Amino acid sequence: MTATTPTTTPTTTRAVVEKLLHRIGEGDPERIAELYADDADWKLDWPEAEHGRAATPWIRHRTTRTDAAAHYRELAEHHIPEAAATQIERILVDGPDAVVLGEIRQTARATGRAYRARFALHLTVDNGLITRHHVYEDSLAVTQAFAPAAHNTNH
Repeated sequence: MTATTPTTTPTTTRAVVEKLLHRIGEGDPERIAELYADDADWKLDWPEAEHGRAATPWIRHRTTRTDAAAHYRELAEHHIPEAAATQIERILVDGPDAVVLGEIRQTARATGRAYRARFALHLTVDNGLITRHHVYEDSLAVTQAFAPAAHNTNH
């Protein structure tokens, strides 16, 4: 019987996730995208009708490394970088899978409204690259921050 070597160990997974979080903090979309596989399973837990709206174009499913770079560019274009912060509370690793738990704080460029959104990010790493990026976040907080003043219910 021949032993098989896993393509990704928990140590490798954690290192890639930590590198991703560091690069996101640096804000260079091209360098962030280098950590994604050419084809990745990228999904957001948002109502499908809300995907890709003009106010929030970064909110949509993605499939390629190029899409990953576009996501981070669009996210930056629609927020005020000086008013952004992310608090990472936990990184849980199980083989090639990792879950990052935390809270983002952003300010919508279009409205000037700040928001906080709790999130869980499920990543899968294979051969040192991210092949799954599933985000679960407080979509209501984001939607309210970008809503026109007359429709904003966050008083």
